[in-house]
Amino acid sequence: MKAWLPVLHQRLGEEDAVIRVTVATVRGSAPREPGACMLIGTGRIDGTIGGGHLELKATEIARQMLAQPDCPSRLDRFALGATLGQCCGGAVNLWFERFHANQCGFLQEALTVARAGAPAVLLTRPQADGGIQRTLHAPGADGRSGAPIVAAAIDALLHAPADAARVSLVNIDQQEALIERIDPEGLPLWLFGAGHVGKALVSVLAELPFNVTWIDSRSEEFPRALPAHVNALTVADPAALVREAPAAAYFIVMTHSHDLDFAICREILRRDDFAWAGLIGSETKAACFNLRFGREQIPPESVARLVSPIGIDGIDSKLPGAIAVSIAAQLLQVAQAAQQSCYIPVTPRHREVQTA
Repeated sequence: MKAWLPVLHQRLGEEDAVIRVTVATVRGSAPREPGACMLIGTGRIDGTIGGGHLELKATEIARQMLAQPDCPSRLDRFALGATLGQCCGGAVNLWFERFHANQCGFLQEALTVARAGAPAVLLTRPQADGGIQRTLHAPGADGRSGAPIVAAAIDALLHAPADAARVSLVNIDQQEALIERIDPEGLPLWLFGAGHVGKALVSVLAELPFNVTWIDSRSEEFPRALPAHVNALTVADPAALVREAPAAAYFIVMTHSHDLDFAICREILRRDDFAWAGLIGSETKAACFNLRFGREQIPPESVARLVSPIGIDGIDSKLPGAIAVSIAAQLLQVAQAAQQSCYIPVTPRHREVQTA
């Protein structure tokens, strides 16, 4: 669950305390990568660290911590062998950390930094008095502080490629502390259409790095419960909303009407600042639309940027779930290619925000 900050912020508006369980380090084979996490309250669980007995044991520990207010954090090592009934053969360190409802202010500050467009690093350090110090290190602010080993570790995370490990343990005064990279929130994806494929696609995108603005003229088509990263909008004229999308947005068009699809695509192609645009349909539909774009005097080079049909090759199923998986895979390919070609490390400076 990469978008854990907004989910945790929401959870702490509903309950007094939540335990976050984070995969801090991995040695050998393990179900999930460093940075994978889950949020555990008295009833509800968000996210996963890979399932199986490891996750069951982590849930038990978290629930025990909820019943022990004097236990703000702990670090546990698990060998993924016969004792846990798992055959991965590796070992993981799990970081358990309590968040209280009175820390929503700090979480809001962290969310603001995460939305600022540059990576930041959160340092979580247990204190001798039993409390926790959380320090947020973000590019763009003046000053530096902390031990050289900590500064070096923070610099390493800030300069690491976006697909590298997001967390690390660092020893400060004989005490393990967690440093974690907070990347900017997911890529902006504007999805037009809440039909069967739209619903399936939103479900597939639930754990992928996209912030979805989901648009339809029919409010009854949206499900009652939405993932944390999805914002559903009901508008009478979806095409008019295209101009509200941010620069470098991704667009997917799959409404219930070919004429509406065309109107939306026309508005997208009139922009020159979108990252990618895809239209669901057949090659015949694409060819028909291209002729209409020509009559609208949309430049051929702009028309060529519209991908249609969408989805990766080799998946011929017409099932909504299969189409959704195919489209999601294509989005990941495009986003990863853009990320690898455009990634520029930042020179870290930082500002600090602390909580007890």
